[in-house]
Amino acid sequence: MKAAIIGGGVIGGGWAARFLLNGHDVAVYDPAPDAARRIEAVLAGARRAFPMLYDVALPPEGRLSFHDRLEDAVQGAAWVQESVPEQLDLKHRVIAQVQEASAAPLGSSTSGFTPSELSQSAADPARIVVTHPFNPVYLLPLVELVGHPGTDAALLDGAETMLRGLGMYPLRIRAEIPAHIADRLLEAVWREALWLVRDGQATTAEIDEAIRMGFGLRWAQMGLFETYRIAGGEAGMAHFIAQFGPALAWPWTRLTDVPELTDDLIATIAGQSDAQSGQLSIRELERVRDDNLVGILRGLKARGQAAGAVIGAHEAALAPPLPSGPVMRSQDRIVPIDWTDYNGHMNEGRYGQVFSDASEWVLAAIGTPPAAVAETGLTWFTVSSSVEYRHETMAGERFVVDTRVVEGGGKKLRLAHEMRRAEDGTLLAEGQQLLLHVDLSTRRSSPPPAEVAAAIEALCQIGAP
Repeated sequence: MKAAIIGGGVIGGGWAARFLLNGHDVAVYDPAPDAARRIEAVLAGARRAFPMLYDVALPPEGRLSFHDRLEDAVQGAAWVQESVPEQLDLKHRVIAQVQEASAAPLGSSTSGFTPSELSQSAADPARIVVTHPFNPVYLLPLVELVGHPGTDAALLDGAETMLRGLGMYPLRIRAEIPAHIADRLLEAVWREALWLVRDGQATTAEIDEAIRMGFGLRWAQMGLFETYRIAGGEAGMAHFIAQFGPALAWPWTRLTDVPELTDDLIATIAGQSDAQSGQLSIRELERVRDDNLVGILRGLKARGQAAGAVIGAHEAALAPPLPSGPVMRSQDRIVPIDWTDYNGHMNEGRYGQVFSDASEWVLAAIGTPPAAVAETGLTWFTVSSSVEYRHETMAGERFVVDTRVVEGGGKKLRLAHEMRRAEDGTLLAEGQQLLLHVDLSTRRSSPPPAEVAAAIEALCQIGAP
C-alpha cells in the first residue's frame, strides 16, 4: 500500500514512520526546504525505538519518496494523511488540492477541528475523516477516529482496519466535538497548570513531578474512571462519587478561566522549562522519552494491559510461520533498550530469555505450543541450560537465532541454539537446553503424545554440534 503524507512536521514525520516501518511505501509533500531533513530526523528515532516494542521482526521497510508537487505525492496513494498546521483555511486549500488529484480517503491529523468543519466546500465530503494521533506517532497507539453525518460508513470501517494494521488503536468518537476527547482533557490540565505557574504556586518542574510520580503512572494503565473505581473501595464508583463529588463545587481550580499568555508568563514558563531540561537537546529529550515509553509499553505488553494489549495483538499479526526443517529460525528481532545494563550492552540474563523464547517456537512447531498447556495439561520443563557468550550486542541491533534438535527420545528434548547478528552473521552466543516433558496433573515427567514424539524424531539430528 502507498500512503501520501501532506505536511512533514513532527506529526507528519511520525505518520510516515508508522507506515514505512509497517512495510508501506510513503510519499511526502511539504514545501518547506528542510522537510526531508526533519522527516529523516523523526525516522531515525522511530527506526531505533519502534522495533524494540516487538518480539518478532517487522516487515521490510517501505520506500520513502519526497515530491515537489502535492499532485505527484498523492498519485496512486491508497490513503492520504493531512498534517499541515492547525489553520482551517489552509486545511481547506490542501483538502481541495488532494481531492482534485486523488480519489483516495483522506484523514486529517487535526487536534481541534471537526470533520464537518474540514469538509466545508469539499468536492467529496464523504471521503474525509479525522484521524488524530499523539506524539510520538510511531510509539503511541491512540488515534481518535471521527466521521461526520456524510462520511462513508465503509470508509470508517476501512480506516479502522488500516490503522489496526499499523499497530494503532483507533478510538471511534461517537459525536463531532471540538478537540475530540483526549485534547479536551489535556487542555483542562494544561489551563490549570498555567494558572499554577502564573500565580507562583508551582514551577513547571513541580507540576511535571506531580504528574509523573503520581497519577500519570495510574493513568497509563487504567485511565481515569477505572482508577477512581478502585479508589471507591469495595463499594465501587458510586461510593467514590458520593464521597468526592461534592468537592467539584469547591474552589480548588480555575478551569473555567483562561490565563492571559503575557510576555512575562511566557518568559517564566520558558525559563523554568530551560532550568528543568535545557541541558539536553530536543533530540536527546526525544530519545529519553522514546526509551522510557518502550520500557513502559513492553511492561504493559507482558501483562496484556492497556496500550500493551494493542502491541501484543499487532505482534501476533506480524508473527512468522512456525519454523520447520532441521535448522529452525526461532528468533528474529531487535534488542530492546530495557535489556541493556550499565556496560551498555545486552545483559547476560537476557541471553537465557532469548533461548527460552526460541525454544517456545520449537515447542509450537512440534505440536506443543505453550498456549495449549492450560487445555492439555502437558508441557515441558527446562532442567538444564548453558550459554556461552561470543560477542556483545547493543540496544537496537537486530539478531536471529537458529535452533536444532540434537536429542529427542522418551521424555527428553535437547535443543542447540546459535544467536547471530543479523547484519553480518557474527556469532553472538551459543546455548543448549535440556527439557523434559511433564504432565501437570502429576507434575512429573511423562512421555509426550505419539504425534509429538514423531515430530521430534523427524527433526532430530544425531549428536550435539
